[in-house]
Order: sequence, then C-alpha cells, then structure tokens
Amino acid sequence: MEMVLFIGIPASGKSSFYKERFFLTHVRINRDMLKTRRREELLIRACLEGKTKFVVENTNLTCAVRAPYITLAKNAGFRVVGYFLDLPAPEAVNRNKLRPEQERVPAVAIWAARKRLELPAMDQGFDELHTVTDTKSVQTQIL
Repeated sequence: MEMVLFIGIPASGKSSFYKERFFLTHVRINRDMLKTRRREELLIRACLEGKTKFVVENTNLTCAVRAPYITLAKNAGFRVVGYFLDLPAPEAVNRNKLRPEQERVPAVAIWAARKRLELPAMDQGFDELHTVTDTKSVQTQIL
C-alpha cells in the first residue's frame, strides 16, 4: 500500500510524470480534475479503505498542505513516497506557454508558487523522497 505525493510548482511536469510512471499502477487524485476538496477527500478515503495505491498530484507546496495527506496515509498503514519535481520557475513559465490555452496558468501564479514552496524533507513523514529534475530520470534524494 502506497501513497505517492507530488510536490512541484505549476507546469513542473507533474501530470506528465504521473502518466509516464504511475498511470498503470496508481489512482490519480488531482484537485484540478475533481474540482472540490470534498470529492478529493472521498476518493482518498476510497483508496485508503480499498488499500489501493494512489498519487496525489497537486502542487503540495508547503509542509502544512502535505501534512494531512501524510497523516491519513500513515494512519492507514500506507508507505508515503514523495517526488519533488524541481524545475526552475523560468522553465515552468516556458512550459506553460506550450500548454493548450485552457490548461495554462498565469505566469504570475508560477512565480508566486515558487516563492511559497517549502522544500520537502524526510522528517515530514516520508518513507522515501526523490527529486526529479528531468521526468526521464529520478534521483533518490534521501532513503
């Protein structure tokens, strides 16, 4: 049983990384798709009760945002694996320009997210924590 938590600013490659690495094995939980916290909570609870692997694919920028997910997963006996998608803000802004118009976010949102980002660390409750600087290669940050 495993919960994967993505951490990254908008346009850092979270959705692409999910599709490449987890599409066939983990349920995708993404608040942009689900639209409400209530729907997100229902799907997370279903995964926890059903002992189903899942990925929380939101920005999860701060320790305070990550903590409730980690606590729920740990209380349900799940391993918690973090993936920090470490993309510089200028590159994210450029990637964002390549997105279909309806999927773009304002550039200011990317810069603001970068300012709010608190780096993930093992002492936040992760069992594994990885840094992704290129979605084709994953570097283990801390075991």
